[in-house]
Amino acid sequence: MPPSAVLTERRETVALVIPLYNETAVLPLLIDEVERFRAGQPDVVQVVLVDDGSRDGTLALARQLTDGKPGYTLVAFARNFGHQLAVTAGLSFVEADAAVILDADLQDPLPVVAEMIAKWREGFDVVYGVREKREGETAFKRATAAGFYRLFRWATDLELPVDTGDFRLVSRRVIDAYAKMGEQQPFVRGLIAWLGFEQVGVPYTRAPRAAGETKYPLRKMLRFAVTGLTAFSDRPLKLAAWVGFATSALAVAGFVWALLAKLVWNAALPGWTSIALVSFFFGGVQLFFLGVIGLYLARVFDEVRGRPRFVVKDVWRSSAPGADVRGA
Repeated sequence: MPPSAVLTERRETVALVIPLYNETAVLPLLIDEVERFRAGQPDVVQVVLVDDGSRDGTLALARQLTDGKPGYTLVAFARNFGHQLAVTAGLSFVEADAAVILDADLQDPLPVVAEMIAKWREGFDVVYGVREKREGETAFKRATAAGFYRLFRWATDLELPVDTGDFRLVSRRVIDAYAKMGEQQPFVRGLIAWLGFEQVGVPYTRAPRAAGETKYPLRKMLRFAVTGLTAFSDRPLKLAAWVGFATSALAVAGFVWALLAKLVWNAALPGWTSIALVSFFFGGVQLFFLGVIGLYLARVFDEVRGRPRFVVKDVWRSSAPGADVRGA
């Protein structure tokens, strides 16, 4: 059900925020699809493209393809800062009443954006896409994605919708609230869920990538999952404490048993090989949880250094060419 509260903010214009990283293969298709969509959706008045330090000519091609087309803002990073910071930067350049975050690979279908806009006009502040089907993806990727969202909800107690990504519409007041968050490693979908406001999902089928290669191999997916969990949950640290407590309790029980075996039952204590294996096992457990603690310490260190989260080397607007240099 849509919110019953009286709307107090303007809900007329919409921007698209699209991060780019080495997207020369798909960029012509993307701009063509965006322009075709905008022709039937005149309320989409702005398209913010954020080049995340591409090395394949994406920046020059994006400028060439959007030259003369109204409403395009092209933001160029000084280097590669990552997808989540590209989204964050893109939102900071939005001038419309709402923004839709979507990927450049056309896996987030533009017709669904029209549904999101309709829900936004009903009064919702966040309208997120729910992946009912994921075409063109392996069973392993689907299973790990499903597992991550369920693990995240258990570990954080945060109502992050399952089977969603960053594909979502956010209203102006959500954009303004998000801008006040200065996290060095933002987990965008988690932060937007944390903000609250009125949120609703729109189901859709996620299409295969239109062209090019995925920018999230397994290594990056794992790092992304760790970033999300450590940003919103201290349960790994609590788990480390409980494992330490349980290990100590077992050690005490083993010591008591050994004393009884020697002093009461006068029994020998064979099995030094198994003892060595157990020692190696618990040594590994200790190192693992030291690594967990190290992840949190590294995150704290990253936050307190006070460096800018990203550096923008150039901003180009199709309707009013010009350059700008800023950091945020």
